[in-house]
Amino acid sequence: MRVAEAERFGGPEVLRPAHRPDPQAGPGEVLVAVAASDVMFLDAQLRSGWGREYFRMRPPYVPGSGVVGRVVSVGEGADPGLVGAEVLAETGQRDPGTHVPLTPTDGYAELVAAPARYLVRLPGGLDGQAALALLHDGPTALQLAEAARFTAGDRVLVNAAAGGAGSLLVQMAARAGARVIGAARGPRKLALARELGAEAVVDYSEPDWTRRVREATSGKGPDVVLDGAGGRLGREAFGITARGGHLLAYGASGGDFAETDAAEAREKGVRVTGLFDLPSLDGDGRRRRAEEALAEAAAGRFRPTVGQTFRLDEAREAHAAIASRTSVGKTLLVP
Repeated sequence: MRVAEAERFGGPEVLRPAHRPDPQAGPGEVLVAVAASDVMFLDAQLRSGWGREYFRMRPPYVPGSGVVGRVVSVGEGADPGLVGAEVLAETGQRDPGTHVPLTPTDGYAELVAAPARYLVRLPGGLDGQAALALLHDGPTALQLAEAARFTAGDRVLVNAAAGGAGSLLVQMAARAGARVIGAARGPRKLALARELGAEAVVDYSEPDWTRRVREATSGKGPDVVLDGAGGRLGREAFGITARGGHLLAYGASGGDFAETDAAEAREKGVRVTGLFDLPSLDGDGRRRRAEEALAEAAAGRFRPTVGQTFRLDEAREAHAAIASRTSVGKTLLVP
């Protein structure tokens, strides 16, 4: 089968087309013919060599940890009735009780073997690519929204508002009656944030972006900050969080999660929630959350955004688009 392989750690250029033997469905597994593979910002970070203290892949390896496709065969003990079903499947393995994938691999391929127990069937009327856009970001957004507890009238800042999770959070906060400020980079992303429900938008590549957020919140700062950017942008967002507010830091596209000063947070009464402070999900929990996200989309309450697709042999171009911050919504590889 064809795959996209990272031959070493480095920039997008280390990704190359390759061939590997077709996988076989083992006991309790199914074999899925891939229609599209999820490309996450995490994939690009790991390809660069980031996070080796947490993640165990060793080059050469096949990146990716989520696909949509059809079941073509089942292994011993798996339900034969699954053959032909259109499903979402995770290929990354995780430690029980943790958020951290040990081997988020094997997704950039034409075929994947995956545990039947954790498959997510697509609901009727939902496009496969739109469903795949929710496999990882849907559960994350649902957990963040529960922790944020949006209420009508809240001033909510969403950093990385045009990203996979950020675009969902804009919709959820707006639907709850919050006044949403979407922060992103460039006119295309800002237009998407406004289209999804942001009352105001701010380009955080501009030096005065925090001043503009303050202006949009009548000088008080946002009550709730959902930071999918991390790094400097996350630290600046923390600095303008309103007294008694809540910062939820879940992204690290800036290279690390937002750093916060504990003393300053106490003085301002700002509650800080990190990604790893959210309830841990095992495989069954992730499947249930993904099913919930798909049901929301099928009912029209979520609008997943697939901004760009690339062929499987264009994986390096997909990673380059993510690195250049030009990608909007979800990026997918299509074999």
